[in-house]
Amino acid sequence: MRIALALKGLAHESIAVNLRSGAQRSAEFLALNPSGLVPTLVDGAARLSQSLAIIDHLDCIQPEPLLVPADGPARGQVLEIAQLIACDIHPLNNLRVLKYLVHELGLSEAQKNAWYAHWIAEGFNALEARLPDHDGWCVGTAPTLADCCLVPQVANAERMNIALTPWPRIKRIAAFARQHPAFIQAEPQRQSDYTA
Repeated sequence: MRIALALKGLAHESIAVNLRSGAQRSAEFLALNPSGLVPTLVDGAARLSQSLAIIDHLDCIQPEPLLVPADGPARGQVLEIAQLIACDIHPLNNLRVLKYLVHELGLSEAQKNAWYAHWIAEGFNALEARLPDHDGWCVGTAPTLADCCLVPQVANAERMNIALTPWPRIKRIAAFARQHPAFIQAEPQRQSDYTA
């Protein structure tokens, strides 16, 4: 969501929600977003809590640049890549799942990391096969929703010490995107609430 906001040049107020401390489970946050997940966008009467829905909303209110092509094969490609990441990869290795593996199921740190590595490899193998073999964007000649999903997932994999060597297309496209000012502006370590 931060990348999309930066790409579109939309002014916004960012309010930190500390997932490690459980702030997303506070009564105040649950009243805003009953799923207890981030991000959440409040735009007038619109309250959205899923990144793909939020970015679709942003495309509707600020169509330039359009992050999901309006039609044609590129639209399907962008949605396929974004959903592969958002639906098949990210849910299996986000913080709440990793905490559950350790705290509820009693997995060791090594077992948790093996779980993470397995699901990243499964997802990245599928993703690698769908990406172009170049130093550019996931689809076309400009950033799209696919790139907005790819770069944060790569950052998550790197945070968990996953080497990207088996996925050269993913590695090159992420490196290319990370040179764009909007992607730089949205980097986690540049946010006021960042913790290592």
